[in-house]
Amino acid sequence: MKRLLIVLLVIIAIVSFAKSLKVALLLNGTLGDKSFFDSAGRGLELAMKQLGIQGKIIEASYKQENWRPYLEDLSDQDYDIIIVGTWQMQEILEEVAPMNPNKKYFIFDTSVDYSKPGLKNVYSILYKQNEGSFLMGALAAMITTSGMPKTNAEPIIGFLGGMDIPVINDFLVGYIEGAKFINPNIKVLISYVGSFNDPAKGKELSLAMYRQGADIIFNVAGNTGIGLLEAAKEVDRWAIGVDSDQAIIYESTDPEIAKRIVTSMMKNVDLSIFRGIKMHMEGRLVYGQAEALGILEGGVGVADNKYYRENVPEAFRNKIKEIEDKITKGEIKVGTVFGMSQDDLNKLRMSVRP
Repeated sequence: MKRLLIVLLVIIAIVSFAKSLKVALLLNGTLGDKSFFDSAGRGLELAMKQLGIQGKIIEASYKQENWRPYLEDLSDQDYDIIIVGTWQMQEILEEVAPMNPNKKYFIFDTSVDYSKPGLKNVYSILYKQNEGSFLMGALAAMITTSGMPKTNAEPIIGFLGGMDIPVINDFLVGYIEGAKFINPNIKVLISYVGSFNDPAKGKELSLAMYRQGADIIFNVAGNTGIGLLEAAKEVDRWAIGVDSDQAIIYESTDPEIAKRIVTSMMKNVDLSIFRGIKMHMEGRLVYGQAEALGILEGGVGVADNKYYRENVPEAFRNKIKEIEDKITKGEIKVGTVFGMSQDDLNKLRMSVRP
């Protein structure tokens, strides 16, 4: 009886803690990108549903002058955890977090500089996007000369990046290495839009790459990438989605786009946020450090949906599983842009230039 009472008291305490835990997700953009920020929003909603926490999503828009005031305002409120993301919020968080030592902060898709003082209350979530994009590059290289519908005989694939910045180039490094793993003579058309919120420019550059012979293009451009998906529909070519399962997202609103997304490279922001909140509740989350989540940790992967299974030959899917297994076992070492010199990055890009 005493043991049962203790168990009941523990359960009551956990439930009470969950109900009292207040978490705010501050987006330096908006929901509706069908990609990165939508995934973050799903993570908080999942925690609210399954863990019983109180949560709120705040959309600060893409206006940079809004971001710090919003973060400062949230830090003055009674939230226990405040979550932000992307490299654009790093310096702001590095300034705000030390002024609020009793608050806990998450930052995803980048890390604060822990050599600076006052950041022991920040947990940074990194993703090994280079591993996930290695799989996408391998898949694109197999598809481009496969004879599948919508392909041509030229070994040319494409990459649309939001900006020419390290995190996007980490995708690119993995993508190129994965493609060259399948075909050392592969050619990769590379375009950077210069913005994560310009679908019109994304479409324009994507159409140009399709016209130059790319029959499949990898979308690594956030909201800008919507333009790539529209371009794929317009010219009836293949696309690879990013961050979220973009084919499933488009399935009900624009099935013609969904049919042209062979798969998406999942950067599981949603699961990483849910995981972090759960670990915090269990007292297992270590603040004051960064954690990198790859294929092994479920941080990145392939969207294994009906479009992937219907459009991609089984032999190709099996090959991707084989590569995935080799990466998790350390048999394939995927390069990363972090620590790579600009000269080496330029050489890698030039090595696949058509």
